[in-house]
Amino acid sequence: MVLVCLVLEPFKPQPATGRLLDFRPVLRNRAALGYVLGYGAHCFELYGMRTWLVAFWTFVAARNAGSVPIGPVALSFLFSVLSLPASVLGNEGAIRYGRHRAITTVMIVSSGIALAIGAAATASPFLLLGLILIYGITIPADSGALTSGMSASAVPAQRGATMALHTTVGFGLSAAGAWAVGVALDTAGGAASPTAWLAAFAVLAAGSLLGPVALWWSRRS
Repeated sequence: MVLVCLVLEPFKPQPATGRLLDFRPVLRNRAALGYVLGYGAHCFELYGMRTWLVAFWTFVAARNAGSVPIGPVALSFLFSVLSLPASVLGNEGAIRYGRHRAITTVMIVSSGIALAIGAAATASPFLLLGLILIYGITIPADSGALTSGMSASAVPAQRGATMALHTTVGFGLSAAGAWAVGVALDTAGGAASPTAWLAAFAVLAAGSLLGPVALWWSRRS
């Protein structure tokens, strides 16, 4: 509240046009919709990982007789703490290098890290810890850029409806991401199977790659 009062200048809001809860104008705004769908892909990956991180690290600890550099709950906490600075720095990078380019690069790198974690599920816990901490930076690094891109691309009189759709898609796919990882684990052999964890991280990687596809689609005429 203090920052808002000190930084933002007063402005006169534009009155909304059209009927309440009419999202058709928002759905016709292809530029904004690309960011909305990209945000959905981001949330799918982020909450899929957050939901299952403790279970994965418990699997790693069990395979190494409990000899891991950090406990599962502490790792989950550290993973979450990294989100804020990563999101802020990612948005700064997007401003400097262009939103579409920065977001696409981050999502592709994030997808690669996810596959590396899944493929190295039985490797040294120190290697896995390093990969997970990198993943804790790459996953949220596109969050701020996606949201600011959506807001900048929205028609001013429809910005509230655009933000509502952005949030609905994002958190709807958050739940879907957690569910999809669980399905992948069950289908590929259960949480005690390294192959199942590879399948789970492959699902997260696939979700991340849908973001660049959405952004590419939004730029097509």
